Amino acid sequence: MSWIEAIVLGIVQGLTEFLPISSSGHLFVVPQLFGWEDPGASFSAVIQLGTMAAVILFFWRDILRIGSAWTRSLWTPSLRGTLDARMGWYVIVGTIPISIAGLAFSEQIKTVARDLRLTASMLIIFGILLYIADRYGSQKKTEKDLTLKDGLIFGLAQMLALIPGVSRSGATITAGRALGFNRETAARFSFLLSIPAIVLSGLYEAKDIGSDGSVPWGPTIVATIVSFAVGYASIAWLLRWLTSHSVLIFTVYRLFAGLAIFALLGAGVLVSS
Repeated sequence: MSWIEAIVLGIVQGLTEFLPISSSGHLFVVPQLFGWEDPGASFSAVIQLGTMAAVILFFWRDILRIGSAWTRSLWTPSLRGTLDARMGWYVIVGTIPISIAGLAFSEQIKTVARDLRLTASMLIIFGILLYIADRYGSQKKTEKDLTLKDGLIFGLAQMLALIPGVSRSGATITAGRALGFNRETAARFSFLLSIPAIVLSGLYEAKDIGSDGSVPWGPTIVATIVSFAVGYASIAWLLRWLTSHSVLIFTVYRLFAGLAIFALLGAGVLVSS
């Protein structure tokens, strides 16, 4: 992988990790469009650590407050009913589904799931579901209304993002809007929930970086740094956008992208695995 490729893919990762349009799907399609080699699932998982660093920096006060309250609540019963302590449990419970599925289907994620026909289908299907949930979901619930059951449902939605084209933020925001949470709450919890899963996945896949046939560490580090910078800007933009706009723009983009992939597959420009 060249340095230019690393920079471009870092930008793609940073832009698409938090926007509900599927970062894994884009990291699979973009190299083919430019005639580059597929960087592989391990590369995609590791450079997500850059965007997770952006989440941690952006929400560091929330993370510190939640982590402190949750830890102290383990031996201080009076703190267990506070929102911050409960949020800690919601993130833990919400992380369980994707952790189990990621380990159980690790080989399939690296092989059969990386099929562009599947990616295109998921872009279209989950784009429509995102719009429906946002259009008809209530805007009444906020973080104060989160329950353990909601955390688990968010987690089950996040698990679906193991399939390229679904989108981690897209699936979790869809779940949140379907549950009646306002857009900002759904997005904020989606970002917080992503931290453990992506960090664990990135660290687990890091062992394969630099091995035979995989992307070397140099370009991987460059892509990770770029994804951090672009990802931070994406978080700030998306949270501002969702306070006063619907997700229609993302649904339109997903439909266009999915149909474009099918057309390019039919024309032989792209090749499905």
